[in-house]
Amino acid sequence: MTRTELSTLGEFGLIERINQQFTPVLPQTIKGIGDDAAVIDTGSDEYTLVSTDMLIEGVHFDLSYAPLKHLGFKAVAVNVSDIAAMNGTPRQITVSIGLSNRFSVEAIDELYAGIQTACEAYKVDLVGGDTSASRSGLVLSVTAIGTVKKDKIAYRNGAQPNDVICVTGDLGAAYLGLQLLEREKREFLENPNMQPQLEDKAYLIGRQLKPEARTNIIYELNDADLVPTSMIDVSDGLASEILHLCKQSGTGAQIFEEHIPVADETFLTADEFKLSPLTSALNGGEDYELLFTIKQTDYEKIKNSPHISFIGFMTNDPSAVEIVTKGGGRFPVQAQGWQHLTR
Repeated sequence: MTRTELSTLGEFGLIERINQQFTPVLPQTIKGIGDDAAVIDTGSDEYTLVSTDMLIEGVHFDLSYAPLKHLGFKAVAVNVSDIAAMNGTPRQITVSIGLSNRFSVEAIDELYAGIQTACEAYKVDLVGGDTSASRSGLVLSVTAIGTVKKDKIAYRNGAQPNDVICVTGDLGAAYLGLQLLEREKREFLENPNMQPQLEDKAYLIGRQLKPEARTNIIYELNDADLVPTSMIDVSDGLASEILHLCKQSGTGAQIFEEHIPVADETFLTADEFKLSPLTSALNGGEDYELLFTIKQTDYEKIKNSPHISFIGFMTNDPSAVEIVTKGGGRFPVQAQGWQHLTR
């Protein structure tokens, strides 16, 4: 029997392979695999949204520098972000954990304190879950359930040529935060007496260890009476996400380097690591900002928002997803973000 390595497919190839084997048959299943959340029609004027993510020790987090309380918060935030990426509002979560006997009761209390803080921040209820033994470290699986008015939902596949491409917040900070933490870990292993040098890096470290889901933007868009034509959250890097929107919408895109939001701290730390701030923004991942498109006629509604940058526009050529540099050069956007199945 032929053996095919998972690395030849990658995460998205594997998801597509699974998706091809399952066709929804129930009329209540409006959207299955392939967007930020599944969409279920429960018969009211709202859709129910469901999304699940796993965080695995040694793959998604390192407990040598990730506090358990922050980890609990992050596990909720990354799932709430998926609900926001459908223009929805989170309502409930379930949390399942796998853990070994190396964890104390007090450690698990700390983890759930972070989960509770996130529940309070995003106004969601913890309504269930599961616990199991694990031989491979800590495993966290969170399912988020949300709602969205049927006429307000935003999928990945609704963008049209000439739509304006928008992104919230700033990009690349979480990736640089990870680089800082990994550097400090290496230095500590070489010299256990060393003291961390992170006093001026709180913003970047926070973006990595305790990211915030952009639920505030959903309220802002609703107040502006604006429904994005397409939307996704930035978990794997801007490049990967813009390619998702273009592929599913059947469009191309032009994004402009000078308009991509990068914080001053990210610029300075990228230079410290001899990295390109642009590369960090395009391919770093874990920012959990929202990337979305709007009709040009809706631009006036949010043009003055301090939380949103307008970085380009969709085009009618699906074969051309390009970035225009400050010098005027045009280059194809290539996804080089997190490859889960090759590490």
